[in-house]
Formats: sequence, structure tokens, C-alpha cells
Amino acid sequence: MAEAVVSAAVSTPSASVPDALPVRAVLPWAVFVGLLALIALYFVGAEQGAISVFAGSDVHEWVHDGRHLLGFPCH
Repeated sequence: MAEAVVSAAVSTPSASVPDALPVRAVLPWAVFVGLLALIALYFVGAEQGAISVFAGSDVHEWVHDGRHLLGFPCH
């Protein structure tokens, strides 16, 4: 009789599976992050090189260490 009382008092928690995110909810954020990554890659890798959007060397100086860290030659 004591075993029945103990087993009734202890309950095992049921594992709940989280709901999957729909692709339509994730896709705009994935595109946004991808565009930000491409813009950052342009400024680190190509700005003040063969193609330049901004005149002068300000952008070059801001991303100079990032260029060397990622392996882009700049001088």
C-alpha cells in the first residue's frame, strides 16, 4: 500500500517540444542580416580600393585593423 502512495506522489514531467518557427517569420530577418553582412564585407574589403563610394581615407582608417584581421591586403 505504501508503494502505491509514493508512486502516485512522484510524477514525471512531460517534455514539451517547442513550436517550429515558420519560414515566413524568419526570412525577412535572414535577408536583413545578410544585407548587413554584405555591407560590412564591402566596407572592410573593398572601400578605398578599386571601387570607392566615399572620397578620402576616413573609411579606410576606421576598418583598417578589420581588414588585416580578415586577411584583406590594403597596402
